[in-house]
Amino acid sequence: MRTPASIRGHPIHPMLVPIAIGCFVFSFAADLIRLFSGNATPWLALAYYTMLGGIVGALAAAVPGFIDLLSLRGPAQRTATLHMVINLGVVALYAGNAWLRHAEPHDTALPTALSTLGILSLLVSGWLGGKMVFEAGVGVQGEGVR
Repeated sequence: MRTPASIRGHPIHPMLVPIAIGCFVFSFAADLIRLFSGNATPWLALAYYTMLGGIVGALAAAVPGFIDLLSLRGPAQRTATLHMVINLGVVALYAGNAWLRHAEPHDTALPTALSTLGILSLLVSGWLGGKMVFEAGVGVQGEGVR
């Protein structure tokens, strides 16, 4: 099932998603390294700036994702809507997380907990994205998808 937000048949949304996921995961990894090493430098700053990159990347991926969602019907549309709601929640969570880090950069307990929740939410959302591709064939051309 082709999606309208594509370049020469290649869907744009899955091209942009790895930017956000990579930045959020790298931010979380920096938090874990800071936590287990006890060394704040450079890990606090790295976690903060990669988080900002993840927010920008997620918002960029949301535009073609929303365009694609508008073309869907039935179960795929319901799955895509839940996928979108979770992802928007993740962006809001990380925006609040970034604000906390900016306001009080050395208070890390709540921001690290929010990052953990964000990563867990991304796992659920990613599973839903995979479900749309592998079960409904969203963004896939031709035969071979069940």
